Amino acid sequence: MNKIEVIHTPALLPLYELKDKVVVVIDILRATSTMCVAFKTGVKKILPVANPDECRMFKEFDFIIAAERNAVRVEGFDMGNSPFEYENPILADRNIAFTTTNGTKAIKMAKAMEPHSILIGSFLNLSALCSKIKDSQKDLVLLCSGWKDKYNLEDTLFAGAVIEALGSDFEISDDAAISSHSLFVQHQDNLEALVRRSSHANRFSLLHLQTDDVKFCLQTDAYPVVPFMEGEFLVCE
Repeated sequence: MNKIEVIHTPALLPLYELKDKVVVVIDILRATSTMCVAFKTGVKKILPVANPDECRMFKEFDFIIAAERNAVRVEGFDMGNSPFEYENPILADRNIAFTTTNGTKAIKMAKAMEPHSILIGSFLNLSALCSKIKDSQKDLVLLCSGWKDKYNLEDTLFAGAVIEALGSDFEISDDAAISSHSLFVQHQDNLEALVRRSSHANRFSLLHLQTDDVKFCLQTDAYPVVPFMEGEFLVCE
């Protein structure tokens, strides 16, 4: 039986082996949620990049450039990291160079460890994601992006949601997976109330965001697409 591991923060990646495993990168608030919205809107490719300076270079190659740091759009960029920005049909068939505080960093760190594949996970694509995971017949690693290498609540809850959805098809093989699953099961009927207590939701409140990104990102199966890494790019079938 294939196994599930959960890594609560990218800082722990050196303790794990990813080779020949499926890795799901999770950044619920908001990068991986936003990526699902972008591909559903019709974006062609997303290039995860390390920092705003690198991201800015792709403007001359007709990329839309998107950068977020500390939950706000970086000045001078076309887009930030709110999923609401990516519902615009003008994005269809465009390529995006994308850098965020946590999610794109986790993607690049995972890629460097040569896994079998990297998938993008969010509540927005939960069922489609789990179907693809089951089809892979590989051991699974759920990589939480966290916040600046620290643990966060919403990514852990989603890891637990994946474990719950996969059911008995996979073996829970570590304590991080057990605790993630237990946390989700305990709070699955009132996820939003718990996530609104989280440090990242509080960060949004202090910034007085004009959109309710927390509520949006907790929708289940609203955007049933599964982005995955192909070479240096995220793409979607």
